[in-house]
Amino acid sequence: MSIHCATAVAHPNIAFIKYWGNRENTLRLPSNGSISMNLAGLFTRTTVQFDPSLESDQVILNGTTPPYPTIQRITSFLDIVREMAGKQTPARVVSENNFPTGAGIASSASAFAALGLAASQAAGLKVTEPQLSALARRGSGSACRSIPGGFTEWLTGSGDRDSFAVTIASADHWKLYDCIAILEVDHKPVGSTQGHSLAATSILQSARVADAPRRLDICRHAILTKNFENLAEIAEQDSNLMHAVMMTSSPPLFYWAPTSLNIIKNVPTWRKENLPVFYTLDAGSNVHLICPEPYQDQVIKRLMDIPNVQNVLIAPPGGPASLAQG
Repeated sequence: MSIHCATAVAHPNIAFIKYWGNRENTLRLPSNGSISMNLAGLFTRTTVQFDPSLESDQVILNGTTPPYPTIQRITSFLDIVREMAGKQTPARVVSENNFPTGAGIASSASAFAALGLAASQAAGLKVTEPQLSALARRGSGSACRSIPGGFTEWLTGSGDRDSFAVTIASADHWKLYDCIAILEVDHKPVGSTQGHSLAATSILQSARVADAPRRLDICRHAILTKNFENLAEIAEQDSNLMHAVMMTSSPPLFYWAPTSLNIIKNVPTWRKENLPVFYTLDAGSNVHLICPEPYQDQVIKRLMDIPNVQNVLIAPPGGPASLAQG
């Protein structure tokens, strides 16, 4: 009886140009391209064992058995890997994060990037980085951006095979730090997958998508030339646009908490005081403040002085998803 096993580690990412809404939901083909930075120090570590003695897939996340919908989502993803490998063997999946899950810190991105790499390796598949990125996308759209390293861009593509992420700048290209203000650690009530399906109900989504190529060009150029002011302006605008779509969808989604708005309103004042920093928020209340390396201590101090900020996580640019020892 043969048991095939592999362990992989992947980082979450923070998007400067956001992914919100699909043009095709099953394949998670995005309505627009996006650009992000992998977050070193934060990770998901996942082990996959294909074991013929199992009657069905077994899943342990952060030490416990997750709810059935989560198991079903993981099993559906493993079915894709099994089909690619010509296998039907059940799998045991053991995964853990070192950061809050489902709270707007892209836990599904690192989760499905790690799962995709571990499962494909355990299944004996030989896949290229673009193929692995496209595979991870099937589990969670933003997971495709956690496969390559550093600063990555998700290309919309024309279909399943060419919608994947590529590195546009390595992790050591620009020492930006993400200072994540943790306001809530509980799982958000409306997950991103459900939120994506509501995007088209907002009258603002079509305008947001139509303008995406302009924002992508500005963001990409700002990263490549290390132009912090331009990156700050376009990333904040893009974050505000995504949340405007969320708030005007049907039903509306309000991910911000009062403290989120407090931080957002403080950041422009801090910049006027010569502290280079900008904000961006994913689908959650926790606020990501991006700054160059020398200023991280100042940003952390200011955040910790704000009531209801429970903690601040720190993350510089991170590398690609990688195999680890089991």
